[in-house]
Amino acid sequence: MSKNNINLEDMPSMEELLGGQTNVNFQENTLVKGRVAEKTDKGVLLDIGYKAEALVDRQEIKNWDTIQVGDELEVYLEQIEDEENIPVVSIHKAELQKAWDSIVANYEEGGLIKGTIRNRVKGGLIVDVGVEAFLPGSQVDLGPARNLDDYVGKQEDFKILKINAERRNIVLSRRELLEAARAEQRAKLMDELIPKQIRRGVVKNITEFGAFVDLNGMDGLLHITDMSWGRVSHPSEVVKVGEEIEVMILEVDRERQRVSLGLKQKEGNPWDTVDVKYPKDSRIKGRVVNVMPYGAFVELEEGIEGLIHVSEMSWTKKVNRASDILHEGDEVEAVVLDVNKEDRKISLGLRQTQSNPWEVIKERYPKGTRIKGKVRNMTGYGAFVQIQDDIDGMIHVSDMSWIRKINHPSEVLQKGMEVEAVILDVDADHQRISLSMKKLTDDPWQTIQNKYQVGDVVEGKITKLASFGAFVELEGGIDGLIHISELSDERVNRVKDVVQVGDTVKARVKNINTDERRIGLSMKDATEGSEIPTSLAALHSNTGNDLGGLGGMLDDAFQRAQEETEKATDVAPADEDNKATEAAPADEDDKATEAAPADEDDKA
Repeated sequence: MSKNNINLEDMPSMEELLGGQTNVNFQENTLVKGRVAEKTDKGVLLDIGYKAEALVDRQEIKNWDTIQVGDELEVYLEQIEDEENIPVVSIHKAELQKAWDSIVANYEEGGLIKGTIRNRVKGGLIVDVGVEAFLPGSQVDLGPARNLDDYVGKQEDFKILKINAERRNIVLSRRELLEAARAEQRAKLMDELIPKQIRRGVVKNITEFGAFVDLNGMDGLLHITDMSWGRVSHPSEVVKVGEEIEVMILEVDRERQRVSLGLKQKEGNPWDTVDVKYPKDSRIKGRVVNVMPYGAFVELEEGIEGLIHVSEMSWTKKVNRASDILHEGDEVEAVVLDVNKEDRKISLGLRQTQSNPWEVIKERYPKGTRIKGKVRNMTGYGAFVQIQDDIDGMIHVSDMSWIRKINHPSEVLQKGMEVEAVILDVDADHQRISLSMKKLTDDPWQTIQNKYQVGDVVEGKITKLASFGAFVELEGGIDGLIHISELSDERVNRVKDVVQVGDTVKARVKNINTDERRIGLSMKDATEGSEIPTSLAALHSNTGNDLGGLGGMLDDAFQRAQEETEKATDVAPADEDNKATEAAPADEDDKATEAAPADEDDKA
């Protein structure tokens, strides 16, 4: 046969020339197979049965050195034709597609899959499970992951939380697997734990009230009160995060899945032998660890503290605040006053380390002794006078004058003034000294009848006006009362219409009551020639006449005078010296008040 003559039967069909893919219905985003038609520097030309060969980039071919013409490759058809009418394919995307199809076929949400953490992204990590999957930061570990970079490169098992076929998105969780493993471990551990058991654990977290310790699968709480027998201000003083410690199991609550731990319980309770180590009256040394207004706490040893109350800090000073004497960190010596083992309390005394000056004070200052001293302080009810260093006595207002009603010590005394007084009483047990100014002299009312008799005409100065009469100061400072009815023979509506404060007047003594310390006077009977009984006997025998009525009026007047004085005292502005009460030894104030005799004037 001539070579120009072609035998059509011997020629391959178009289907054969196209590898049997002439009728292939090409679709983008699908997998297709092809054969290597040619190998070039850029890659290989792949015959996929289309009118044009596809170019597979060299970088996508892992076995480039061994690939040969005729080898079969499976690729992902991204685009049937590009601008040059050439199919666009990818081996890498084909592998991803096959991996994705395998995952969809073999896994479901809630299943487990193994993968390798490749890199960190915003919000989490990328995990290679054949395709890229997302591991949110919240699902990386049991707690917040401090540094996500620490997990990169690790191969782990993951739980599939979500598969989105349309978006080809897979969300994973590592935490759920850890929680499940921990729950199983916790259940096993709960069966093993019993009280008083010693376990090792790692401090996982510290709070204000304690620390959580990981017991290899379960957290237990080590409360701050169970960390030390001594004083602990914050748990961080005892334990640190990440520290491995040995603890005692105190309580296991299987129903609530809680374990209480103790650190101090591993050691003996120091209070068990406290009464032996610190007997009553023994001297101790310690460090002030806390100062409160009412006292200072002294650490004798770790776990053992005693209290020095403010009342036990000084024999002579009134200590209002413990901080006036002691400060945190001070090293002190004290005496054990009492030990209460059951309540875990030790009472200490600071003053007991020194001799008690009150033990000799009563011998030094017997009753009736005259002393001189400076007024150190004043209160509403008396004045404190310094007798010797840090020893004060108190003069009650009722002991300041025989003849005057003293409502406040500032009426006769000033702070810093030197005064003389008489010792009334020394109460060494309660550390009180009572003084008196008025007993420096005799009581003028005891001899008043020697100076004044009923019927005598006397002269005095008006010192005070009241609605019911006028008060007259007589010789010796004694006050008498002229009732309004005794000011004039005529009716008097207002006392000030007849007399004024400062006026010097003459009056006749009409009534003397030494028990009540009262003298009744009359101006209208002071004129010469006035008839009036001249003796007390005559006065008392005349109970049916006008003088008997006068005695009653005077009694009423004196009573009203006292009431008005007391009311005026109640509403009067507080003296500035009252401020000194804060600095005054309150104990001595109260004690001196109790010891002071009542003022005879009060009876009026």
